Amino acid sequence: MTLEQQFQAQQFANGYELIDGVKMHAENGPHFQIPPSVLKKHVGIDHFVELRIDSPRFSVHEEDAAQCSCPSCNGEMSKPILSHEQPATLQPLPQQDVPSRGWGEDFWAQITERDGGFFVGVVDNPLYEVRLHELHQGDSVVFHADHILAIHSIHRQELVLGMDTADLKQLAEWLGSQQQ
Repeated sequence: MTLEQQFQAQQFANGYELIDGVKMHAENGPHFQIPPSVLKKHVGIDHFVELRIDSPRFSVHEEDAAQCSCPSCNGEMSKPILSHEQPATLQPLPQQDVPSRGWGEDFWAQITERDGGFFVGVVDNPLYEVRLHELHQGDSVVFHADHILAIHSIHRQELVLGMDTADLKQLAEWLGSQQQ
């Protein structure tokens, strides 16, 4: 079975799914930044990438504000997103007791396989909403490059050193566009 077929067959509990970062960026513009395709092109085995799992089945709970403020850009969100700043492999995290509320969750995965635009990664965070989506630290997850929300900063130099002249030019153009 190809990675694309595995991705199509993959299901999470309670209507959870991986969030398409490209779509989110198109809908939210500068308030939802993702890595450019030229960087994703060079992501490979052992690299850490950030993904998000969420479900339209759950919304903001009554005791929470009607609109939440995004900690990254201070823009409004329809519900909170739990986040993990680092992969657990790189920075051991203390056990945290966070009540499960059905919120979305950003997490880090370490890539173990790549086939074109599809990847397999191992979840590298203890997830808060595991009771609802049933995705555990250490589980493999299949995803597409469009699902990548971030590439861990420890890979920056390696990614750039692996680029040819055309890719470097494309990266420079993207960087220039970010300053406008």
